[in-house]
Amino acid sequence: MRTLLLIVVVLMVAACAQQPPKDASLYHELGEQAGITRIVEGMLLNIAADPRIVRHFENIDIVRLRDKLVEQICVEAGGPCSYTGDSMEESHKGQHLTPSDFNALVENLQDAMSAQGVNMPAQNRLLARLAPMRAQIIDR
Repeated sequence: MRTLLLIVVVLMVAACAQQPPKDASLYHELGEQAGITRIVEGMLLNIAADPRIVRHFENIDIVRLRDKLVEQICVEAGGPCSYTGDSMEESHKGQHLTPSDFNALVENLQDAMSAQGVNMPAQNRLLARLAPMRAQIIDR
């Protein structure tokens, strides 16, 4: 049921062009910079234990990845950050990621948010902000 809800949310939001958030309420609900960092680190630990997608994270600079993910989520949540990483297309070029890979990563992110006590409405708001990136990541 959770996966079905996730897929519906992703598909509904993916078609919409997203503008940066106009307020920082989601940033605050995620625990600001420290909370976002804990969420990202939790997600990366979840991925490290996930045989479905861990292979996609071999031979990468995990510290840089963590830092760029924190920046990206901070921006998408309306925080006072700037994203300094590559575009999603460039970052995922040649990886040939599938919808299943994308969904597994999202599940790991949800689990990390739940572990940090982020409520479901805030989780859904963040996922809605990130969903348009799906088209920039899949089959690149």
